[in-house]
Amino acid sequence: METLLEQQRRYHEEKERLMDIIITESLNPKNTIKDQINSDHRIKYMQDKLIKVTKELKELYEDKDGLRKEEIKVMSGPKAFGQFYSRLKLIKDFYKNYPAEIAVPMSVEYQTILQTLDNPIETDVNFTDEEGKGKYLDLHKAFEIYLNIKGIQPMDYVTFITNFDKFFDIPLELKKTEYRNYLVFLLEYFTDYCSKVYPLLDVQTELGSVMKNFEIEWNKGSFPGWPISDQDDKQTLDDMSIDLNAYSSPEELASLGLDRLKDTLKALNLKCGGTLEERSKRLFSVKGKKTEDIPAAYLAKDKKHSATLKFMDKDSQKEMASMEARLYYFVELFGEQKADSKENVQRKQATGVGEAAGFYDDDDEADDFEEIHDEEGLLADDDDGTPYNPKNLPLDWDGKPIPYWLYKLHGLNINYNCEICGNQVYRGPKAFQRHFSEWRHAHGMRCLGIPNTAHFANVTLIEDAITLWEKIKNQKVVERWKPELEEEFEDTEGNVVNRKTYEDLKRQDLL
Repeated sequence: METLLEQQRRYHEEKERLMDIIITESLNPKNTIKDQINSDHRIKYMQDKLIKVTKELKELYEDKDGLRKEEIKVMSGPKAFGQFYSRLKLIKDFYKNYPAEIAVPMSVEYQTILQTLDNPIETDVNFTDEEGKGKYLDLHKAFEIYLNIKGIQPMDYVTFITNFDKFFDIPLELKKTEYRNYLVFLLEYFTDYCSKVYPLLDVQTELGSVMKNFEIEWNKGSFPGWPISDQDDKQTLDDMSIDLNAYSSPEELASLGLDRLKDTLKALNLKCGGTLEERSKRLFSVKGKKTEDIPAAYLAKDKKHSATLKFMDKDSQKEMASMEARLYYFVELFGEQKADSKENVQRKQATGVGEAAGFYDDDDEADDFEEIHDEEGLLADDDDGTPYNPKNLPLDWDGKPIPYWLYKLHGLNINYNCEICGNQVYRGPKAFQRHFSEWRHAHGMRCLGIPNTAHFANVTLIEDAITLWEKIKNQKVVERWKPELEEEFEDTEGNVVNRKTYEDLKRQDLL
């Protein structure tokens, strides 16, 4: 059994080795973005392990149960040698009983980790195809949500990538529930993307600083896209245009005249039509009220600003503005990826066949593309008019090979073999799945005496198909109707028995 002091020593050793690995990994050169991201994730893993070991070590030093102090007292007392030899005896007895047990030193374990740093293995970071292993942003889903916001002007994807961070340009009357859902999705996406691209960044601390600055700007009314009139919830209508406190009745307000009352009602975003008496009553009825307390019937329908205040309270406004503030931080953080994403989409939309090699992030894929295309491009033909096609790519409608990126996109570089079809090879997952309902596979199943049902989907080996068919037949035998056991009869006394028991009783004249 490991003593507390030995655990303490082991934790110290592990801390030093972890720090050594982190330093070594940090100093290793990174040539590409993918190498940098993989290195950051390895460092993050080591840091988490270091924090865990440090917490365990801190608990040992705190010694809340007093076991460490007692152990030190026993080892340093007059019976120290006796304790030493008794523990030595326990170790010898253990290895005598378990001679095959080998204790691997920690140095061997961490030496193996240090050796892998020279030839690092790619970490398991789940990027989408559009993200290009951390080089670009994948905002297609956000683009769909944005277009579904009621009142938003349609645009293309390139324009969306360019302007999606200009939240201050979106009118206040459009910032409703759909807009809030859009902000929530963007925040979730950027938070997840940040954890994949910058795993060492303390996002929560950075966002805490962002929220402090947001509170200051919000209280001053200087946050972009949210005017101060929307934020000052202490402001009453008594502060605008006319001091209503100086008037005690609508008749006194009527003395101001039609034009003055109309200008005052417009300034307060209220309906300004009607007779002199109606205008004075309408203005006097809002005396002492806050903006959000005004009845909907008094608000001017053509005032978008007033409508916005009516459907959205102050807390909702501040919540959406705070989400915008956090998104401003993420957009600034991923400014390079945003610009690269726009260029990548434009290049994909405008590229020709000969330029398709630029789509590939991996050098290996680009080399494969160059092997397929000669100096004159994919359209170069041989002397006999046959298209240059060393990789045997499928032909397009014009009789020339399809682009290599499209070949890889549809998985046509992957071959699937079906033994039931006579070892027929199918190119790509779509053709492979489709062949299960075609005549060749159905004929192979009939030759085996097996029905081509959904039970045998994705089964390509004859042995597997036969084994599965035997299992299905055995299961059907078990589930088959057995009248002698399951058919019920009733005797003269009303007792229900199965058919076999009923016939036995009948033969014995017991019914």
